[in-house]
Amino acid sequence: MARYLDVHPQNPQPRSISQVVAMLRDDAVIAYPTDSCYALGTRIENHSGADRIRQIRQLDDKHHFTLVCADFAQLGQLVVLDNSAFRAIKAATPGPYTFILPATPEVPRRLAHAKKRSVGVRITEHPVAQAILRELGEPLLSSTLLLPGSEWPMTEGWQIKEELDAVLDAVVDAGDCGTEPTTVVDWTEGAPEVVRVGAGDPDRF
Repeated sequence: MARYLDVHPQNPQPRSISQVVAMLRDDAVIAYPTDSCYALGTRIENHSGADRIRQIRQLDDKHHFTLVCADFAQLGQLVVLDNSAFRAIKAATPGPYTFILPATPEVPRRLAHAKKRSVGVRITEHPVAQAILRELGEPLLSSTLLLPGSEWPMTEGWQIKEELDAVLDAVVDAGDCGTEPTTVVDWTEGAPEVVRVGAGDPDRF
């Protein structure tokens, strides 16, 4: 049964955030809000957590997770950035963008693209996600909360709790955070290529 935490969307209660982080450190899988819909998240080192997210979304082992970071310094430890990528990405973050970049050795091999050795990273602007990430002190392995057969991600915390009560450890409800996913920018070839238009303005790339 999933623990339900009703958290203020702009000023999240420190006690609630501490409870969520304690559960994550104990290998929980959570539903949490971002600036582009709700996401499923767990610690990078939690192998069983990654498998559980795949099962919830009915994804195969080729699915690429996104590593959600607290800040640019954390992001920079996970991916290789040239000067142009550094400047453009720094200017666009935090925000509703996912960037696919070459992975550093910090990224476990199982999480990187088998051939390209790339990984998706993002810095979310949502105050609740930011609070969780800052207290956790490490990125979250994440995937959009889009259930099999659904056209849109889930937007209501109570609905997530009702639907996924048996398969999640916690639901962090901070109200509706929209249904539009991130804009995805692939930078693996040395220049930006917008591969999905979402909540972030693609024109800046």
